[in-house]
Amino acid sequence: MRWLTGWSTGAPRAGAPAHEPPGAVAPIAARPLWTGPNPLWAVGDWRPEEIRLVTLRPGAPAVVTTGAGAPDPVEDAPATTRLAVIGHCGATDAELAAGLAAARGGAVRHLTTWPGSYTVVLRTGTRSTALLTDLAGARPVFHTPWADGTAYATAALPLADLIGAPLDTGHLAARLACPESPEALGTGTPYLGVQRVPPGHTLAIRGGRPYLAAYDEPGGGPRPRGEAPAVRELTRALLESVRSRVRTPAAGAADPGRARLGVDLSYGTASATVALLAAAVPPAPVAGPAPAPAPVPAVAGPAALPGARARNGAVKGSWARASAPGRSAPEQLAAVTLGESEGPATLAIAPHTPRLRHTVLAPGPDTLPYADLVADPRAGRLTDEPGPELIAAARAAARFDAGGTDHLTGYGARQVLDGHPARLADLVRAGRPRELLPPVAALAGADRLTAGVLAGALRTPLTVVRAAHRLSRIRYADALDDAAVRLTLRHVPDGGGTAGARSADDLLWCVPGPAARWLSDEALSAVALRLRLAARGPAPAEPPGVRRARYALHRHARGFRTLVHAAEQPGQRLHAPFLDNQVVRASRLLPDDVRLQPGARHALLRAVLTGAGRTDLPPDWGRGPRPDRTAPARAGLRLAADGIAELFDAPLLAEAGLIDLPAVRAGLARCADPDAPLAPGTLAGLAELVSTELWLRRVRARRHGACWTGLPLARRTALPAARFA
Repeated sequence: MRWLTGWSTGAPRAGAPAHEPPGAVAPIAARPLWTGPNPLWAVGDWRPEEIRLVTLRPGAPAVVTTGAGAPDPVEDAPATTRLAVIGHCGATDAELAAGLAAARGGAVRHLTTWPGSYTVVLRTGTRSTALLTDLAGARPVFHTPWADGTAYATAALPLADLIGAPLDTGHLAARLACPESPEALGTGTPYLGVQRVPPGHTLAIRGGRPYLAAYDEPGGGPRPRGEAPAVRELTRALLESVRSRVRTPAAGAADPGRARLGVDLSYGTASATVALLAAAVPPAPVAGPAPAPAPVPAVAGPAALPGARARNGAVKGSWARASAPGRSAPEQLAAVTLGESEGPATLAIAPHTPRLRHTVLAPGPDTLPYADLVADPRAGRLTDEPGPELIAAARAAARFDAGGTDHLTGYGARQVLDGHPARLADLVRAGRPRELLPPVAALAGADRLTAGVLAGALRTPLTVVRAAHRLSRIRYADALDDAAVRLTLRHVPDGGGTAGARSADDLLWCVPGPAARWLSDEALSAVALRLRLAARGPAPAEPPGVRRARYALHRHARGFRTLVHAAEQPGQRLHAPFLDNQVVRASRLLPDDVRLQPGARHALLRAVLTGAGRTDLPPDWGRGPRPDRTAPARAGLRLAADGIAELFDAPLLAEAGLIDLPAVRAGLARCADPDAPLAPGTLAGLAELVSTELWLRRVRARRHGACWTGLPLARRTALPAARFA
């Protein structure tokens, strides 16, 4: 796990030295980026190109450095400004220097407009530090009070280790009950006293005190007049995101047995789109001896002149380039699929993209979900936060191990591009009810095939339209009170029924998660109390559909971060271009009626590929059936039945008073039975519970102070008894 950490203290005590550190505390195996009273460290296997520092002093030009070298020995003046960009950033040195110069006036939004996924740390003078989170939530920032100031990090676990924080069982209950509800989650974390900075916000620390401010209001920018400008902006943003990763120079110490670039085809048309875009980008130049100059051809005409090149018909500024003399064939991209070679997206790209080296991994017992529970559950990696990605870590690790050193995925495309069902209410609020007809007709057609003519022609349209009108009219406070009542009465949707019924269940301000049905009465009452308290606050200004879609994206990005911690291979980098800031901003420009069209995501991705020059896709590209995710999960549950039974023999979740243990055991037995019918939400809810219990076991087995040196011995237990007030 890679992370940044530092702190900003208040005014020095009387008689104390100017640079007195808070004791002898420092992160273990860290590289200092800044020193002084407000230090900054990088911990983990950061690549040199992922650490870029800019220093601007009065009367001198900005100095840009790459990599974590020796700290600057010159003491900072009050007018000195420093900028650290950590992660993958496609900005040039000149853009970084210009961005730092502009940030001296207080503007910070422009620091988040470069291609890539990165964290920005800005220090002005000696007592002011600002950190910027990304819009999706894949690059979070956490903070906690410490040493008369504020400590911050890009991971919550090190801060909990720093202050000796116990686990916050109330927050764990909220994550299980309402994982997408900011009213229940707030800004807390699984660690008591450690706070999360919301996505799209700035953490400014002045004089040791934290201040939060939004730097990018959702939907605050100008919207285009039609679909075409939005699609053009989406195409440009996604092309830049993919190109900045492909064109990154190859690392000198790369694994010789692994391709430099890889793409994951296990995410449908989104991953296929990323693969096609990556294959069209010319590879990055590899450092090495310069090739010998090519001899001058002995033919007549302009082509025989020294330095002349034959024309290839490419438009100036496009990706088509003539091959350099002596350069070998373009490097191959390792395209990986796990037992899904018949997918329509895979078949569409395999025969026409020679740069892709397609590998189909045969699924086996070690690639099933819950495979880690067959052995010692505590032997796996400890992630920063719990998540259902823990039970699928072995399955994902098998794909990533066959991929490249820089492995691109289509993760997050569904949440970025698709129209959330709650956006139907936004159309009603905007006075555009006629635009409900295409999506409602598509739902009715799907239900007509599965549930009969009566359900498709009458019940589905009435149910969906009525739910959309109700969400558009209900007051925010009343909606939260209704959600609290439903949660207390265990009225939790199971994800079953028709497509129209599932869409109507999503047309609410707050929807319980699939694991809520197995929580204890005390835990549900505590979460319901959080919702009722939030109902007393001000109502959000954004429409319900935009808000629900944004927090669904935040939850998905949080899951991607857990997946990276659990399954990323040593020296590897997993990339999700759809979660980049510029792609998220471009997707916000898409009109709601375009998002809600049937097959909108596939049509948008096809338009992106057409804009990039890929016009040979088959007409039915992206219209195939989705692979079955239920069968592998149930097979993994049966294979790991003994390990799961041992896990829930004396679970920590029950010790904390969070779950109804007999109901959980009955649900696990029912899921392991191959003949028992299951609702779609049952497997998802049990995955949440099992992964949370697995994470708690690993946290308890961990030694206190493993991230820091100079800490005193722990005085509190890792998991206190739950107290619901």
